[in-house]
Amino acid sequence: MNDGVDLKRRRVLTATATVVGGIGAVFAAVPFVSSMQPSAKAQAAGAPVKVDISKLEPGQLLVVEWRGKPVWILQRTKEVLDDLLTQNDLLRDPNSEKSEQPAYCKNTNRSKKEDLLVAIGICTHLGCSPTYVPEKGDTPMVGWVGGFFCPCHGSRFDLAGRVYQGVPAPLNLVIPPYSFLDDNTLLIGEDGGTA
Repeated sequence: MNDGVDLKRRRVLTATATVVGGIGAVFAAVPFVSSMQPSAKAQAAGAPVKVDISKLEPGQLLVVEWRGKPVWILQRTKEVLDDLLTQNDLLRDPNSEKSEQPAYCKNTNRSKKEDLLVAIGICTHLGCSPTYVPEKGDTPMVGWVGGFFCPCHGSRFDLAGRVYQGVPAPLNLVIPPYSFLDDNTLLIGEDGGTA
């Protein structure tokens, strides 16, 4: 019994309303989905950073920003490299077994080129930024051969970013991915290039 109802017309109207509703839903969803994409500013913040290291002197620390974090670039001397070999017994993770670094930096110097340290300058304890203390002496510890000292809670790192035993920081400093575009240009945030 259809009591004067035109079923064919009802089906056409139902199908039309469904199609129009579906198209409307797609148009409503497009701006919503687009808003989930990172902004141009956010994409730029995560982009690799080129750094000119041609004027970096032995013992000099250069600080640049990558992804909102300080990245240290330290030109190490032959004396510093020799001192790194004497610290293993004092370090929590001398071979960087538990630390975050690219595979090409899993060595004593934690670097591609032994004389250049590239590390994120944030303490692995609570995220403070340690101070560069290159001078030898008994401060901030007896037998100090230079390194990074976090004054907030007393964590200490050697000049390869390896953490000393007996401090709150659990891990070595993070080494970001990086590559050399040439002898004077470092690219932080991207593997590749020359070694």
